Amino acid sequence: MPPGITTLAADKIELSAANTGFMLICSALVMLMTPGLAFFYGGMVRVKSTLNMLMMSFISLGIVTILWVLYGFSLAFGTDVGSVIGWSSDYVGLSNIGVTELWDGYTIPVYVFAVFQLMFAILTPALISGALADRVKFTAWALFITLWVTVVYFPVAHWVWGSGGWLFEMGVIDFAGGTAVHINAGAAALGVILVIGKRVGFKKDPMRPHSLPLVMLGAGLLWFGWFGFNAGSWLGNDDGVGAVMFLNTQVATAAAMLAWLAYEKIRHGSFTTLGAASGAVAGLVAITPAGGSVSPLGAIAVGAIAGLLCAMAVGLKYKLGYDDSLDVIGVHLVGGIVGSLLVGFFATGGVQSDAKGLFYGGGLDQLGKQAVGVFAVLAYSLVVSALLAFVIDKVMGMRVPEDDEVSGIDQVEHAETAYDFSGAGGGSASRTAVPAPGATGNADAATQTKKVDA
Repeated sequence: MPPGITTLAADKIELSAANTGFMLICSALVMLMTPGLAFFYGGMVRVKSTLNMLMMSFISLGIVTILWVLYGFSLAFGTDVGSVIGWSSDYVGLSNIGVTELWDGYTIPVYVFAVFQLMFAILTPALISGALADRVKFTAWALFITLWVTVVYFPVAHWVWGSGGWLFEMGVIDFAGGTAVHINAGAAALGVILVIGKRVGFKKDPMRPHSLPLVMLGAGLLWFGWFGFNAGSWLGNDDGVGAVMFLNTQVATAAAMLAWLAYEKIRHGSFTTLGAASGAVAGLVAITPAGGSVSPLGAIAVGAIAGLLCAMAVGLKYKLGYDDSLDVIGVHLVGGIVGSLLVGFFATGGVQSDAKGLFYGGGLDQLGKQAVGVFAVLAYSLVVSALLAFVIDKVMGMRVPEDDEVSGIDQVEHAETAYDFSGAGGGSASRTAVPAPGATGNADAATQTKKVDA
C-alpha cells in the first residue's frame, strides 16, 4: 500500500462515500480471486487430486479470516514496534474501532481497510498450495497456514506496507504485493517442497492437467479480480493513480500472455491454452508491484519480460530436481522478482511517487532499494517456511502415505471424488451382462458391469 493519497490536514479529512463504496467492491473482487485460484489450480492437477486442490484454497478463507480478526490486523498494521511488527490493542478482535473512524490519512473507514487487507492475507497462503499438490495432509496444511500467516505473512506485510515498517521507510515500492504476496508465497513454496520432497512418479509418470477449461475459467476469474487487487491498493482514486494502475494491469497481462505464447511456439511448436493462462497470471504478478510507477509503455515491457522469463523458469524444476507441482515458483516467485526489480528501471517518477528508475534518469538508487526488498522477503520466507514444514513434518507428518498418494488424495482426505463417472448421464456408459439360465453363484460374480469411457 502506498503512502496517503491526500494532502489535507488530518482534521479536515472526511469520509468519502465514493471511495468507501469503491473499496468495498474491490474487496469483494479480491475475495473472488481465492475461488478463482482454486479453479485455476484444480484444473491443473490430475482428477484424483481435484477436490483437495480446491479445498487447500478454500480452507484459507476460513482460517485466515478468524486469525485476522483476532490478531492479524494488529500485527500487520498496528503501531510500529521496532520496524518489524505492528501491535495495537484496539485492533485485537477489531473490537475498539469506531464505525466511522477513518484509516490514517485516508477517506475510508478502518473497517474497510481491514477487510480489503484481509482478502490479501487470505489469498497469499492459498498461492503456496499449488506447489504442494497431490501429497500433503489436509490437517498439516491447515496447521501450516495458521503458523505461516502468523510468523511470516503478518510481519512481512508490516515491513512492506505498515507505517514504520523497515522496507516501507526505506522507500521500497510495492504497489499491491510483489514482495509481500508473490515473492513471499513463492519463496515459501520452495522452502516447503525442499522439506517434503517430490511426488511419487515425478519426471516418470504423466501429470497433465485434467481440465483445461477449468484452468481457463480460473485464470479469467483471477484476471477479473486482479483489477480490485491492484487498482484498489491506492485506497481511493482522488488523484487518478488507481486508474493508471487499472490500465497498466490490463496492458501488462496482455503483453505477458502474448510473450509466453510466442516463447511456446518457438520452443515447442504450439500455442497452448495452459500457456495462455499461465502467461496471463505471470503478467498479473509482475505488474502488481510496478503498475503504479510505470507508464503504459513501461507496463508492456514489464509484462513481456515477465511472460518470457516465467515461461523459461517453469522448466527449471526438471533440471534442478525440485517438484513445484503447479509452477508457483516459476510464475509467482520469478514474476514477483521481475516486477519488483523492473520498478528500478521503468519508474517514471510521475505517477505513484517521484522515484525514478534507471531509464528515466534516476540512477541505481531505486533499483538498489527494490533489490533489498526482494531478497529480504525471499530469504526470510524461504527459511522460516522450511523450518515450519520441518517441525510439522516431525510432529505429525506433512505427507500422506505413498499408497494414498497413488490411489488418490481426494478419497483419502475428503471421502469424495470430483466427478461421478458411473451415474446416469455421467461420462460413462454401462452395459450389464445377464447371467445364463440356471447360472448360480454370488450376484456380484454373475453380474458384471463394463464401463466404456465416453
